[in-house]
Amino acid sequence: MAPSAANEVVHEFPFFKVYKDSRVELVWPECPKTPPSTDLVTGVQSKDVIISKEPQVSVRMFLPELKTPNQKLPLLLFVHGGGFVMFSSSAIPYHVLCSKVAADAGVIVVSVEYGLFPARPIPACYEDSWEALQWVASHADGSGSEPWLSNHADFGKVFLGGDSGGGNISHTLAFRVGSIGLPGVKVVGMILVHPFFGGTEDDKMWLYMCPSNSGLDDPRLNPGLEDLARLGCGRVLIFVAEKDDLRVVGKNYYEKLKKSGWKGSVEIVENENQVHCFYLHNLNSEKAAELIHRFVSFLKQD
Repeated sequence: MAPSAANEVVHEFPFFKVYKDSRVELVWPECPKTPPSTDLVTGVQSKDVIISKEPQVSVRMFLPELKTPNQKLPLLLFVHGGGFVMFSSSAIPYHVLCSKVAADAGVIVVSVEYGLFPARPIPACYEDSWEALQWVASHADGSGSEPWLSNHADFGKVFLGGDSGGGNISHTLAFRVGSIGLPGVKVVGMILVHPFFGGTEDDKMWLYMCPSNSGLDDPRLNPGLEDLARLGCGRVLIFVAEKDDLRVVGKNYYEKLKKSGWKGSVEIVENENQVHCFYLHNLNSEKAAELIHRFVSFLKQD
């Protein structure tokens, strides 16, 4: 029997397919999640904090073991990847990654739980992440509601970072900081791991997920030189993977940033013989350890 018209697939993308009746079906299984906890080996504590209820936006925070009761630590706002449709700050590989970075670098990590397509189409991911960064900044004068931030965050050493789609979102945050400012906070650096930008077949998927897009030149998809020149940080580290389709756009971002007139310093690292976000499959592998070591070293630079 022929399928009904409603079950006819009209769009098929890497992460989801769309039926004629506008239903969206995700094609990847949900990644297992883990609750916040205290790591008995490293002493890193984690907890979830709701920062907005309509729409709900939350963060998972990671606090490394303190050397003194009043110790101030750098802060990393981390934005997970997942093609804007999947994963979570509580997904096991991201929880483990953020906990490890907090322990190894001695930084507070604030991992954003942002809205995902199709429940919340793009630009929800950008707006939620910006709200999370503003929430962090609201603690800069010591009067915020979250004691881990008010008591222990050094707001003169704030970093932005993310992988894949989260790298793309991190770029938009750095652009906003450079354009409109973030009172009380100095964003010193940004780390983009295998970031997503325009220039591949995945452009069609992003355009579909963002009904309000302005086409292939949308600055969130394909930032221009003027936008790059306004990044609100002084250092950028970019990772690309040799066997990743997004390798070319990561390299293109690097080259454009150097030509833009931006006054900061940028480095690029290529993960040889590796695929997109390979480290999520085995954070204990030798290659994953190399990437995390370079990530941590960037955070520890003066």
